[in-house]
Amino acid sequence: MDNVTILNHPLIQHKISRLRDKNTGTSEFRALVEEIAMLMGYEALSDLPLHDIEVETPIETCQTPVIEGKNFAVVPILRAGLGMVNGILALVPTAKVGHIGLYRDENTHEPHEYYCKLPSPIEERLIVVTDPMLATGGSAVAAVDFIKQHGGKRIKFMSIIAAPEGLKRLHETHPDVQIYVGHLDRELNQDAYICPGLGDAGDRIFGTK
Repeated sequence: MDNVTILNHPLIQHKISRLRDKNTGTSEFRALVEEIAMLMGYEALSDLPLHDIEVETPIETCQTPVIEGKNFAVVPILRAGLGMVNGILALVPTAKVGHIGLYRDENTHEPHEYYCKLPSPIEERLIVVTDPMLATGGSAVAAVDFIKQHGGKRIKFMSIIAAPEGLKRLHETHPDVQIYVGHLDRELNQDAYICPGLGDAGDRIFGTK
């Protein structure tokens, strides 16, 4: 899958192992998610557009590149995707942030939209969609669908842990979306949870059950 990047950096893998541990508390879990998102973002944002500005150094005046901040947006899938936003904003503080709210039907496991707010003009921006878990792929596919319906064209997807089933579904449905994954896990169980996974990312980030 040429649009999929599995990030095998030792720091990412170490922090994911801490996420998996059921004894890792809310505060540490939240911090780890932000740190992993920042490390993943370093790779995912390697093609951010630049433009030159004039800067006066202590030695002379020069032309030097800066990020075109108005052309970048982070769009978390609520609510767990929020946990990754600050990690990316640490890299690009000028980024705009949108939100997509989805809930999963407990019987069909399919997503339903309840909120969608995207920064304008969305069609001119590089958009990074965040969700710590790529399980069935339903929410990821739906989120990308909504963004494209609103005019988004350049879309990336970042997930800390993915199941093969969800990765395949997102890849096949949206082959134009570059996908970044921290770790590819074994499979989904009958309840559509990733195995070995780390449980419910939203509950562990926000301390809810």
